[in-house]
Amino acid sequence: RLEEFLKKEVDLKLSTLPDFEERVIDVSEVEQLMNSINTIPAPCAPVINPQAPNAATGTSLRVCWSLFSDDTVESYQLCYKPVSNERCSDEQAEHTVKVKETYCTITNLLPNTQYEFWVSALNTSGISPPSEKAVYVTAPSPPTIMSKKIRSCENAALVCWESRDINPVDSYVVEL
Repeated sequence: RLEEFLKKEVDLKLSTLPDFEERVIDVSEVEQLMNSINTIPAPCAPVINPQAPNAATGTSLRVCWSLFSDDTVESYQLCYKPVSNERCSDEQAEHTVKVKETYCTITNLLPNTQYEFWVSALNTSGISPPSEKAVYVTAPSPPTIMSKKIRSCENAALVCWESRDINPVDSYVVEL
């Protein structure tokens, strides 16, 4: 039977003409919805911590901050500048450091100087608002003992020193 069928000529003409409409389907709403599902929101502002004890040397400060949300963060932008009553000067310039962790040690600072710090969080959607500003202070320089003015007797000693700091020092600790 197959052989007989293959010998026959088959007419494949359709009885109706194929009229297809040219339709344009607008998928922009669906695309927008899909994009909104896959995107993450920009992070909230981080909270900068106050200066911790022993977090400063004469030339460095360790600055810490935290997030109070479950935001996705890729990095942080830590900004700082010295606190001064003067108008803008070269030393008043703002500095920015990009950091992956929630802490950073800033070096090459001036001794016994106040610095203002603030931080922002970044992810693929954008940058957060900056945190509140926090003031940190570097440790004072060690004083210079004036050896020519040292006096002593059996029960007492007089030791004089000079501070090399521009800003006043709160107190000194003398160790014997």
